[in-house]
Amino acid sequence: MAVGMSRPARVQELSVRASGDPDDPDSATSMDIDPDDLPDGLVVADETGRVTCFNTAAARITAVRRADAIGHQLDHALPLTDLEGRRWWALTDPYGGLPTRIGQPERNLLLPGGREVLVSVRYVRPRPKAPVQKLVICVRGTEARRRTERSHAELIATVAHELRSPLTSVKGFTATLLAKWERFTDDQKRLMLETVDADANRVTRLITELLDISRIDSGRLEVRRQPVAIGTAVGRHVQSHVAAGQAPDRFLVTVEEPLPDLWADPDKIDQILGNLLENAVRHGEGTVTIEVAAAELQHAGTTAKGTAVTVCDEGPGIPEESMGRVFTRFWRGSKRGGTGLGLYIVKGIVEAHGGTITVGRGPGGGAEFRFILPVGAPAYLT
Repeated sequence: MAVGMSRPARVQELSVRASGDPDDPDSATSMDIDPDDLPDGLVVADETGRVTCFNTAAARITAVRRADAIGHQLDHALPLTDLEGRRWWALTDPYGGLPTRIGQPERNLLLPGGREVLVSVRYVRPRPKAPVQKLVICVRGTEARRRTERSHAELIATVAHELRSPLTSVKGFTATLLAKWERFTDDQKRLMLETVDADANRVTRLITELLDISRIDSGRLEVRRQPVAIGTAVGRHVQSHVAAGQAPDRFLVTVEEPLPDLWADPDKIDQILGNLLENAVRHGEGTVTIEVAAAELQHAGTTAKGTAVTVCDEGPGIPEESMGRVFTRFWRGSKRGGTGLGLYIVKGIVEAHGGTITVGRGPGGGAEFRFILPVGAPAYLT
């Protein structure tokens, strides 16, 4: 059969109904779409299995020339095999299989030479259980899936690396104490147990980060709102850093009064402040300035009242070319440790509150992070 053979170098255009009643041709707007404009590979085979459409994306993704596909049998134009080496078209038998089948879901298949592609198929029948009139095949590359897999692998590697160090320490100290308890003085025992406690807290923080990432990615991050004194929370975090050995004059805190009532999740606010101040202390230099003030929150074309918190330092700052990647997973501004997950979580928490967060360069040249949260009691409490 010579369907499509009259135009071997071109792809037949598709007539697409854009809107209107599908049962009333006069109510619809039709337009011609060139399959070469489609982002995914499109292959169409007729009732005899001959290829009648093979768009540019299909040729690019499969590395098969259009001239070698149009007019040829599907199993020769696209000799696909599954991951076990079985011939795909013979295995699925679209023309001779069950008449109730309507297609094949997307799956990984292989072309000769080991090129991997994602293929899904639609069986077009003029009526239910009638013979297949044509096959419509979608072909996609695997690059996006590979990027996702690499991201997951990187997450696993990061977690394994971050867990190994504290767990090795915990195991070493506890084994030593159990084996030689009576040989150590009380001060030595206390030092070992304090180290074990600190490492256990580190493991707990990492597990909390992983749970937060899972909830953020799935849209299940819960926010339990209650009144929060944001100025007090900032002061508490600064005092914690001072108690850990930072000089008191390294921090400059400015709180503009009066502040509007802020309803937020106190634990989540502590996470945000903890991450941003830790980031400024660890990766920045000079004075760390924290400003809290009333602000306007722009969201979906509307303006609402909010509270803004700005954290900046006087270090080298973040390169302009890295600004767009700061809130992505695994981004690290320096080689001074960390999982690279903290700022990704901060952004997720801020957005779960309905707020916004930005990064830029501060007056002293260092990094400046500014987040704004909406204020006022939630609607269900008013």
